[in-house]
Amino acid sequence: MNRFVAAFIGGLIFALGLGVSGMTNANKVIGFLNLAGKWDPSLAFVMLGAIGVHLLFYRVIVRRTSPLFSEDFHIPSRRDMTPKLIIGAALFGVGWGTGGFCPGPGLVSVTGFGLDAFVFVSFMLVGMIFQKVVQRVKQKIETKQEAAC
Repeated sequence: MNRFVAAFIGGLIFALGLGVSGMTNANKVIGFLNLAGKWDPSLAFVMLGAIGVHLLFYRVIVRRTSPLFSEDFHIPSRRDMTPKLIIGAALFGVGWGTGGFCPGPGLVSVTGFGLDAFVFVSFMLVGMIFQKVVQRVKQKIETKQEAAC
């Protein structure tokens, strides 16, 4: 239960930060990505603030023997660049650039009942479901192929 309360509080702080910084406004994000037009650098300051807080707390937290609400730290160990990672990152970037939202701000923006945010989040969920279905089909095919060998 403590894990869920901590996740809720972390998510709430994240959502409040997005709202206060204006990052739930798709036009601000698109303005940041518009290097050829009237560029809005405010997102860069939000990202620098987030990176600074992360660097400070990460160093302190990983010195502990374990996290507060888990037995182990779940820090990714892979460092390789796979085609799946590159394609996923490119698709994320295209969605972010065309929609003006990334997942967190999109979810927060839905609470304001804006049509743009609702459409973005709806299609984001459809994409997530589609990816899960494709992954399951791929696993079934691989399992059948292994059984046939």
